[in-house]
Amino acid sequence: MKNIDRNLTMLTDFYELTMANGYFRNGMGEMISYFDLFFRSVPDEGGFAIMAGLEQAIDYMKNLSFSEDDIDYLRGKGIFGEDFLGYLRDFKFCCDVWAIPEGTPIFPNEPVMTVRGPAIQAQFVETMLLICVNHQSLIATKANRIVRAAEGRPVMEFGSRRAQGFDGAVYGARAAYIGGCCGTACTISDKDMGTPALGTMAHSWIQMFDSELEAFRAYAKCYPKGTTLLVDTYNVLKSGVPNAITVFKEMRARGEEPAGIRIDSGDITYLSKCARQMLDDEGFPNVKIVASNSLDEYIIRDILLQGAKIDSFGVGERLITSKSEPVFGGVYKLAAIEKDGEIIPKIKVSENVAKITNPDFKEVWRLFDSSTGKAIADILTCHGEEIDDSRPYEIFDPEHTYKRKVLSNFSAVKLMEKIFDGGRCVYESPTADDIRAYCVAQIDTLWDELKRFEYPHKYYVDLSTKLWQKKNELLRKAHNF
Repeated sequence: MKNIDRNLTMLTDFYELTMANGYFRNGMGEMISYFDLFFRSVPDEGGFAIMAGLEQAIDYMKNLSFSEDDIDYLRGKGIFGEDFLGYLRDFKFCCDVWAIPEGTPIFPNEPVMTVRGPAIQAQFVETMLLICVNHQSLIATKANRIVRAAEGRPVMEFGSRRAQGFDGAVYGARAAYIGGCCGTACTISDKDMGTPALGTMAHSWIQMFDSELEAFRAYAKCYPKGTTLLVDTYNVLKSGVPNAITVFKEMRARGEEPAGIRIDSGDITYLSKCARQMLDDEGFPNVKIVASNSLDEYIIRDILLQGAKIDSFGVGERLITSKSEPVFGGVYKLAAIEKDGEIIPKIKVSENVAKITNPDFKEVWRLFDSSTGKAIADILTCHGEEIDDSRPYEIFDPEHTYKRKVLSNFSAVKLMEKIFDGGRCVYESPTADDIRAYCVAQIDTLWDELKRFEYPHKYYVDLSTKLWQKKNELLRKAHNF
């Protein structure tokens, strides 16, 4: 995949630079630190989210460098010394990075990315990593909800013009494709990232001609293969569908077969039922009906329950902006540091229990039921700790430690893969097609109860006994301050 070639090093919160300078001044710049990127809750109170945005995060870390213009700008702030500016001028990314692959279902409070390296570097990348993962994971998650509501009918992403900026359109289209959309209206996303571009006409095309019928005829002659006509510019049932049928008959007489009509306004359920009957009566049962117009998973679910005769959907603003919940809520927190080769776990404590972090350098495991192939739970362990799936394994809910379960006949899979080794990228990003297919397969490992839109089953992210004991010890010490 191609990405937009820009140096985004300075796309950072300013406090990343003031902290970097502070670490440098206090002799802590090279102290090895571990940071986790994770999120606290699933958007729309859903059962799971989808990991996305890793490729763009990788691209960013590959190209970290400060230009002379950047150095001059920072010098002009009047708070950074020349020795620190010299450090930035010679900056070379040398961190280790692990991440859960794109397209994987992910859950609150588990690391989806871990960065290990000198404190200045591991801290500095926070802003951009969060931008990449927060945005695309949000859109991929929303897209998948909409795709599931469509019950196998194709869903096209139509939101470029309502996106939050041009990057929102481009990378939102990519994320929507990963989440299950069949294509996008965003041409540059197809050109640069392989997400198929789709589209037909706007209402202005119809209005440009002296009549709707003339507009339909002109379009059919331009695009005899895959002709889909927009039938709601004037009146769907009185002119739009009848004119489309007239043109479809003319096409058939030329040996061409039409593809569909699109309805972009009005009562989609009622209009689609009437249009389907009209098309069938005139000998066009294979002509598809596409619906658009401010759709989301709830509207799609409802109109299908009402018997709407829709074959595919175009979804715009409510997908590309995740209008119902437009913030993913990923955070980036210190988990550990190294001193004399020893890993020292760190914890953030808060009166808000949801903001208490899981300490230490960790690994993420997913446990699968061997008889069904379905995911049972995710387990966070200390790095290097193994889960032996040949023996019974006890898990417990870290929020309610009296809830314990002993598992047998299961398999344990590590979710995180090594992305950077000492600053060198050792991971080859899959194509958008491969990520999308992988996402479909991974979601199939989730129980249907987890996929409900309302009150989904809770999927547990548990701690190993060793990690739970470390966390409790740090909490005990914190309460004794």
